[in-house]
Amino acid sequence: MRNLAIKRIYETASDEDGYRILVDRIWPRGISKEKAKLDEWLKDIAPSTELRKWFNHEAEKADEFAELYKKELKEKQSELTHIRALCEKQKVTLLYAAKTAELSQAIVIENLLNEK
Repeated sequence: MRNLAIKRIYETASDEDGYRILVDRIWPRGISKEKAKLDEWLKDIAPSTELRKWFNHEAEKADEFAELYKKELKEKQSELTHIRALCEKQKVTLLYAAKTAELSQAIVIENLLNEK
């Protein structure tokens, strides 16, 4: 999806981000609402608490996490459709708090949306 990007929420917000959506269930530490410059906080698309705690952003679990999270996302079609619709109109940036994109749910969402 050409109008879709991911970015760490701790990076400076930019006009180039377009519509900014936080895809974490928990608010990121040390970020004020003003600094986040969110257009939307889509908590419901985030991994379940159980999956998030199990994964714990451990690199060796990344592939299994991605597969398990994709299964959870099958129940989140309305949220995925919402993101797709936004991408048809403007640039959308999915924001995450993990230390690296590879260990975030944002990359799984991005890859899933790019598959279709």
